[in-house]
Amino acid sequence: MSAPSSEPPALGETLAPENEGLTVDAGLKPAGPTPSQSRFQVDLVAEAAGAAADDKSPNSDASTLTSGDKATPVPEGSEPAAGGEEAKGRFRVVNFADPSAAESPPDAVPAEGFQNGDTVMSEGSLHSSTGGQHHYHYDTHTNTYYLRTFGHNTIDAVPNIDFYRQTAAPLGEKLIRPTLSELHDELDKEPFEDGFANGDELTPADEAAAKEAAESKGVVKFGWIKGVLVRCMLNIWGVMLFIRMSWIVGQAGIVLSCVIVLMATVVTTITGLSTSAIATNGFVRGGGAYYLISRSLGPEFGGSIGLIFAFANAVAVAMYVVGFAETVVELLAGVDAIMTDELNDVRIIGTITVILLLGISVAGMEWEAKAQIFLLIVLITAIFNYFIGSFIPVKSKEAMGFFGYDGSIMLENMGPDFRGETFFSVFSIFFPAATGILAGANISGDLSDPQLAIPKGTLLAILITGIVYLGVAVSTGSCIVRDATGSINNTVSSQFMANCTDAACKFGFDFSSCKNGEEVSTCRYGLQNDFQVMSVVSGFGPVITAGIFSATLSSALASLVSAPKVFQALCKDNIYPGLSMFAKGYGKNNEPLRGYILTFCIALAFILIAQLNVIAPIISNFFLASYALINFSVFHASLANSPGWRPSFKYYNMWVSLAGAVLCCVVMFVINWWAALFTNVIVMGLYIYVSYKKPDVNWGSSTQALTYHQALTHSLQLSGVEDHIKNFRPQCLVMTGYPNSRPALLNLVHAFTKNVGLMICGHVRTGSRRPNFKELANDQVRYQRWLLRNETKAFYTAVYAEDIRQGTQYLLQASGLGRLRPNTLVVGFKNDWRDGDMNNVETYIQMIHDAFDFQYGAVVLRLKEGLDVSHIQGQDDLLSSQEKTSGMKDVVVSIDMSKDSDGDSSKLSSKATSVQNSPAIQKDKKSPTLPLNTTDQRLLEASQQFQKKQVKGTVDVWWLFDDGGLTLLIPYLLTNKKRWKDCKIRVFIGGKINRIDHDRRSMATLLSKFRIDFSDITVLGDINTKPAKENVTTFEEMIEPFRLKEDDMEQEAAERLKNSEPWRITDNELELYRAKTNRQVRLNELLKEHSSTANLIVMSMPLARKGTVSSALYMSWLETLSKDLPPILLVRGNHQSVLTFYS
Repeated sequence: MSAPSSEPPALGETLAPENEGLTVDAGLKPAGPTPSQSRFQVDLVAEAAGAAADDKSPNSDASTLTSGDKATPVPEGSEPAAGGEEAKGRFRVVNFADPSAAESPPDAVPAEGFQNGDTVMSEGSLHSSTGGQHHYHYDTHTNTYYLRTFGHNTIDAVPNIDFYRQTAAPLGEKLIRPTLSELHDELDKEPFEDGFANGDELTPADEAAAKEAAESKGVVKFGWIKGVLVRCMLNIWGVMLFIRMSWIVGQAGIVLSCVIVLMATVVTTITGLSTSAIATNGFVRGGGAYYLISRSLGPEFGGSIGLIFAFANAVAVAMYVVGFAETVVELLAGVDAIMTDELNDVRIIGTITVILLLGISVAGMEWEAKAQIFLLIVLITAIFNYFIGSFIPVKSKEAMGFFGYDGSIMLENMGPDFRGETFFSVFSIFFPAATGILAGANISGDLSDPQLAIPKGTLLAILITGIVYLGVAVSTGSCIVRDATGSINNTVSSQFMANCTDAACKFGFDFSSCKNGEEVSTCRYGLQNDFQVMSVVSGFGPVITAGIFSATLSSALASLVSAPKVFQALCKDNIYPGLSMFAKGYGKNNEPLRGYILTFCIALAFILIAQLNVIAPIISNFFLASYALINFSVFHASLANSPGWRPSFKYYNMWVSLAGAVLCCVVMFVINWWAALFTNVIVMGLYIYVSYKKPDVNWGSSTQALTYHQALTHSLQLSGVEDHIKNFRPQCLVMTGYPNSRPALLNLVHAFTKNVGLMICGHVRTGSRRPNFKELANDQVRYQRWLLRNETKAFYTAVYAEDIRQGTQYLLQASGLGRLRPNTLVVGFKNDWRDGDMNNVETYIQMIHDAFDFQYGAVVLRLKEGLDVSHIQGQDDLLSSQEKTSGMKDVVVSIDMSKDSDGDSSKLSSKATSVQNSPAIQKDKKSPTLPLNTTDQRLLEASQQFQKKQVKGTVDVWWLFDDGGLTLLIPYLLTNKKRWKDCKIRVFIGGKINRIDHDRRSMATLLSKFRIDFSDITVLGDINTKPAKENVTTFEEMIEPFRLKEDDMEQEAAERLKNSEPWRITDNELELYRAKTNRQVRLNELLKEHSSTANLIVMSMPLARKGTVSSALYMSWLETLSKDLPPILLVRGNHQSVLTFYS
């Protein structure tokens, strides 16, 4: 980092005298960014507003405070007002030079050379032409890269790979390009929250990987040959090649053996192509099959496969070691050197072997790789030894069935000769030999270039091993007969030659007795009878034994390394929280030592059982399940058509991958049907568990992409179909403001829209001369997350507007998408309408009129205690508990408003308070909070009443006017929900006193046709009775302050007053609507009489003709109708039918 010049930078003017104290000594290193912060050049300015006064950060980046246009020097030794975190630099420039450089090179750009708006300046510098203070530029941009590119030192960065990294860049950290606000908005006070765009946030695993990358000097990394090709070949060439391949040829014949090999190769090749496609679609970290599947299909499939894949590898270690131990025990038995008995000898030798293998693995990947190379050399030598031996006929071997290559032998062995087996049973025995193709991918974290190594090494290994298997099948079938006694006495004389038809007869041997069932016990040789026939054929028998040892030990070693690596990657992602202790790595290669010990214990347990015939098919099925999901991942990603699916490996096809997935599933059932069922049950069980736990990870999986694709497709399909009454559902635009500020409104609407209709929480932000759109965008993310975490199925949408009416108009017009658009406006009742500015009442009532103009239904919720709880200190843990954990800024929304202006978001002033005086943070710190007064206590209790299960009671529906049926549909949907199922619907209707029975029967018929259950129907015959005089007097007293009283003033003055205050009630209007007024007063009396104990009242909302009924009178009607009652919903549909009795 370069030291600044002792001369202050000049921008056409000199510093004001009071700034002289800010000169920095040229010899001192400025308090600028440290080398670890040197991504960008930053002129750091402390921001006094909202700065934390008690920040004691030692490496504070700010030494001055901006206060208007004045700069105040900070006394030496005093603590700066804002720490490094609060003092945000406005502009940043990528540092391409060595961050440790302390001196500026000769070609460094002088401060005077900075030009216009996109030069490297701080906000304070940009304003210096108007008398603001100057600051020093800590120039980290020492090689003037952009100056040479564009002719001036722009901060607009050119494309650079380091901007796109998740892990550390070559200089030791990820570089961050200048934000849009830094380039676009010079007055930016609060940039977007730091983080990564579009789901690039680092998960704990990614952060660990970043740390590893930063400390990766001296780490051993493998190329495609040593890392992938060698491992895959060793794993695929198992013991099957030496001790089962010849038997398979004996049973199935040369042709069907080749078909079996080719079928297995087709499955593995398709899987190899799919693996290559996923591995080349972005950077691959450690974790092999788990990493590929989880990053493609998501944590649910990845987590389930990762666990069983790691377990399968651990048990596979036991399988291979037992295979090795059995071979050793056979050799010991041959020389009569058995220690105890055969079973215990297998356990002893297996235990010693697995301890040695563990030692090699723990010694490090370098030693393990050297061991693998040595074993491969032994294995290849053994294969060559066999082929060379097959060309050297030896007379002594003829009795054992080996006669050298001969057409008659080949012809005889061409067809099958199944003895107690079928084609599929033989196939199921061979297929596990082909399941080593992920051995290279499993150590993806130890490969220098996984994207190149995995496709190249895996596919080449499949090709080479496939050719060798085919070669062995043809070779053994062409030079060895199926049955031989091993006795030289079975020669045939020339006179019996005519009766002898076998291929061996040509060479003077008659082994027909083996086929006839005679001397079967003595027929211990030939393809069908001798598993060690390749040792007989080979040039030097012990080399084949060495090859068997090599094949078993190399496969065991590969599995012993794969299992911990995959398990470590799984644990790092914290999908199964209880397993996180196994995520820790040791040493420069981040070796999972704890995983090695666990794998060793599992392997040892199964070695001691020593009965692996039951386990073997399950292990094969576990491997096949992972292959099936890798193939399905490619199909799924291609089907989702995500722009992020861009594999550099092009030789794949989504339908071929799907066929591969189906083939894998078929093979699972062919090998062993009960093991296949068991595997599927395990996978689905783990899938359900991970889905239920919902791990907090976002990997941009194809599941997300396909969900988006389907949502888009279905939304477009919906738009092409006209709405039908039967499919009507209330889709509500709920004017909640901040979703946590009116919980009762949110919970009640959610109760009848959950899983039924759309719910959008609308929020109108007002009162700002300069809208802060960045804050709006941050709030959008924050509150949507809050809704999800509170299991509220709703969307949050906020707009800036001049007033609440304009904002609501924006939302009524623009919210929703296609058919997923609101059709009902829901607002809270404005309890405090008489106390505040009556212009707000005018706005509120006009908002309801606008809803009707847009053909929306309207719903108003009133609780006598009120709805808005935002003024209650510490009532919500929105950011203190939830958002802090997810890395959001410690900002709590404090809503400062008059006590209960529930419908009026224009009164809202959203303030981002600092951490110190945030009520929610105080609550976290256990600092005392003021006890709630009685009113607030009641309000808080009332706001939570719809979160609880409703006690047994009634929902009273006062369906006085036919609005299309919305007044009836909402309570029906509500009482269908679990929380409301104990509440019965009672229906109240208006009627004449002499037709009560008739009206009741008519309504009962209608409700039964609608198939809506009800407990009672009440016909209000006395609805038109005059209300009590005292209630009328109370109404008149309430409206008195809002009357125009035009009869008491001149006409001109009255008109002027009415124009300036349109909400006033005229005498003429009052007289005209006297009957309607009395009806509201009377209805309130009836509501108190009949429904005072109801859990909820749903009532037809009275309508006011636009332009003739003043806002104050309409508000008075709503007030009078709904006062002193249980929770009441005033509902008015848009007068289009929402119920039908036709099928």
